Amino acid sequence: MDLYITLTAMLGVTGIAVFAGWRGARPPDLSRGPRLVPWRPIMMLSAVVLLMLLVHLVNLLGVQTGNR
Repeated sequence: MDLYITLTAMLGVTGIAVFAGWRGARPPDLSRGPRLVPWRPIMMLSAVVLLMLLVHLVNLLGVQTGNR
């Protein structure tokens, strides 16, 4: 992936993480029934993907992060 695609993916994953964090922090509404989407695991998964994309971005900028 090049720099433009990485930055776009980081922006999208950040949006998903913020949205899922907002939805997961809302109090449950028992009159509407149980939540069917697990917002907190989605938030954590998107945070992990964001961290991986951050490492990829640093590698694209020329910093060596591996053991090679």
